Amino acid sequence: MREMLDFLKAMSSADRLHIIGLLTQKRTSRSDIAAQLDLPIREIVDHLAFLEQVGVVSHEDQIYELTTDKLATLARDQLGHRRPVYVPAPELDDRAQKVLKTYLDPDGSVKQLPLQPAKLRVILNYLVQAFEHGIDYTEKEVNAILRRFNEDTAGLCRDLVDAGMLDRESDGSRYWRRPDWRSRVEGRVA
Repeated sequence: MREMLDFLKAMSSADRLHIIGLLTQKRTSRSDIAAQLDLPIREIVDHLAFLEQVGVVSHEDQIYELTTDKLATLARDQLGHRRPVYVPAPELDDRAQKVLKTYLDPDGSVKQLPLQPAKLRVILNYLVQAFEHGIDYTEKEVNAILRRFNEDTAGLCRDLVDAGMLDRESDGSRYWRRPDWRSRVEGRVA
């Protein structure tokens, strides 16, 4: 990770990008680079030292060149990875897995709630797993748990209560997971 951060820092400077651009054309000395870019030699020395530390350039006898194999390795190792996706539990049916992959971020948080009731039920079933049977929760605890999934804790809590997955005291002082929530939603007892 440190290597990638250094690489990004190296690429974040317009002057360093100009140096890399010159080095893609030919090997050259730091004084030639300074003259072509109209920059003080001290700045060129600093930029080249950083680029060399990162492994993007190398030098021999005061002639600098681009290290293309290092750039290719960084691109392949750091930038070529596929974007991560949420992987649902394998015991879920195909429909539920598809809904979870569509509406959850790779970290398991909710991107957005589906409008279709059947798909919303799948998301709510996923969320209610964060609550244990037989445990009483305060509103603050419920909000802390739901915040891991989405910032709209009030909306998620209301949806879970409306779906019969969570129950609460009328004053909101206590929440608990309903023991029969699956039977009310999917027709099966948990």
